[in-house]
Amino acid sequence: MKILDPNDPFFDKAWVRWLTSVLPMIWGLVEFYFNSPGWGILFFVAGGYAFWKLIITRADTE
Repeated sequence: MKILDPNDPFFDKAWVRWLTSVLPMIWGLVEFYFNSPGWGILFFVAGGYAFWKLIITRADTE
């Protein structure tokens, strides 16, 4: 089982892929604003991983 499968039909729409990768990064900014750098880093890493899998490398698999 993959953590994030870019070929799943759920991610066929571009706006779903973008929201899945951008929203965790926005929430990471919120966590940094409220002085929680550990959670901020965690959400930035999750958003970065989603961006890598769904936006950058998905073009290679199509």
